[in-house]
Amino acid sequence: MHENFDIADRLITAISSGDADAVAELYANDVVIWHNFDGIEQSREANLVVLTWLTQNVDKLRYDDIRRYAIDGGFVQQHVLRGTTRSGAELEVPACLVVRVDGEQITRIDEYLDTAQLQALTQ
Repeated sequence: MHENFDIADRLITAISSGDADAVAELYANDVVIWHNFDGIEQSREANLVVLTWLTQNVDKLRYDDIRRYAIDGGFVQQHVLRGTTRSGAELEVPACLVVRVDGEQITRIDEYLDTAQLQALTQ
């Protein structure tokens, strides 16, 4: 197993269980999270707010069909984020993360997804 896959497992477990503190421990203080759909670079704090909202508003949040690939200084992960919104709509979001790791901390995430798949969150 690639050395950074343990960090990947810990990240996915923390998000799925709604443990923002565990996510925060994995993030470097100056981590940058970029999204393809808005081109904005989020700070650690801003991303933790979004993740907390997501875990409080989507039940049975889980990552399925995970495929990981080792790259120098990190990993790439493809997955489908699934869950059920408070209104009962099913969420199914295929996504790709390019994650940079330094030591035991995540320093950057580039997240690619189609926002049309997020419409269930507004229903």
